[in-house]
Amino acid sequence: MNRNVDHEKVLESARRVLRIEEASLEALRLRLGAEFGEAVDLLNTCKGRVVFAGMGKSGLVCRKIAATFASTGTPSLFLHPAEGGHGDLGMLARGDVLVAVSNSGETQELIRLLPAVKRLGIPIISMTGGASSTLAARADVVLDISVTEEACPLNLAPTASTTVTMALGDALAVAMLEARGFTEDDFAFFHPIGALGRRLLTVSEIMHVGDEIPRVALGTIMREALFEITSKQLGFTTVLDGDDRLLGIITDGDLRRSLENRSDPLSLTAGQVMTHSPKVIHADALAAKALQLMESNKIMSLVIVDSENRVVGVIHMHDMLKAGIA
Repeated sequence: MNRNVDHEKVLESARRVLRIEEASLEALRLRLGAEFGEAVDLLNTCKGRVVFAGMGKSGLVCRKIAATFASTGTPSLFLHPAEGGHGDLGMLARGDVLVAVSNSGETQELIRLLPAVKRLGIPIISMTGGASSTLAARADVVLDISVTEEACPLNLAPTASTTVTMALGDALAVAMLEARGFTEDDFAFFHPIGALGRRLLTVSEIMHVGDEIPRVALGTIMREALFEITSKQLGFTTVLDGDDRLLGIITDGDLRRSLENRSDPLSLTAGQVMTHSPKVIHADALAAKALQLMESNKIMSLVIVDSENRVVGVIHMHDMLKAGIA
């Protein structure tokens, strides 16, 4: 068997596939109309779950769309149509919405479920390429996923059609996310583990608090301030008033500058050496935002303050590294 591959030929084939799928997505974008808004209205008023059902490749796409809905705050699940006809229809309940996906609109396993779905009073949104199909006729809202050709050279394997279906599912999920006011904090709640979870940690979850916060008063002699910096091992200290309000910070850079400019820098007070108005952040901010603030200002640490400028914590770049954020 000849295992040599003609690279030019396969590259041209790949480009052809991408051209066809790009054209299919553009056609979808141009024909999208009022029916999309009607589908979002149905989904947004859903009191139960959004249930996706499809066979074969459509079923695989349904699983992905359901996962995207769930991770962005819309309770969702996948129902296998064949299993639904053998008892899994019990997953459905009044208040749900069914999104039925079939390119032809004539998938028998799916069509056979529709009478029972209707008896439960469950609205049906169809995603189909068959405008005059059985599925389209029985749906409350029809979303057109038709394509003029598949990217498969035989025009048989679901390729462009599955791309269009998945993209339309993403569009629905994002529309729902926006309609429900889904926030970064909500996203963090649904993604507590892994890289996304780490990026969505809040400052409060990794900051140093209590006795770990380096702190000196305005009149503290630099000899004592240096001991505080060294003992807390964060490379800086906060300078606070009697109510723990932030007045400034003293960093390694401030120490170096005082050594260059004064003959006896250790006799100076913290107020004479400190940097006024340092960068601060609030405890409920995302740690990723704190990292961005550090990087854009080329600093290694941040002070965390409350609404009255009282210091509640500190954070160092090393903490970002340990948490896997940087």
